[in-house]
Amino acid sequence: MPETKTKAKTTKKAKKQLIEGLVYVKATFNNTIITLADPQGNVYAWSSAAKAGFKGSRKSTPFAAQVAATELSKDVAERFGVKRVHAKVKGPGPGRESAVRAIENSGIKVLTIEDVTGIPHNGCRDPKRRRV
Repeated sequence: MPETKTKAKTTKKAKKQLIEGLVYVKATFNNTIITLADPQGNVYAWSSAAKAGFKGSRKSTPFAAQVAATELSKDVAERFGVKRVHAKVKGPGPGRESAVRAIENSGIKVLTIEDVTGIPHNGCRDPKRRRV
């Protein structure tokens, strides 16, 4: 008996639409990481200065953060149709403002900017003073 091959039915995956989301910018002294999530906190896309191709000390520049943010915003606008975001910025790094500015310049409207940098409430003891 000859075998008959049956083709499995494939259903087309529904394209996710995300009109409004959250952008988290984590700016450290060594890198800048930008993440796009929906209002529930599910991550849709991310980018960083290292992912954008910067290495070494060039990762920690405002220009690297700008390139990473532009890369992310173009990607999510095309894939998910993002129009508006709320920005949450964390950390003391040099890419804080330039990342948010790059998202704004790429056509995505930034509704709010919030600083969520952690503040220690007298946590760890400071290291012993250095005597030279």
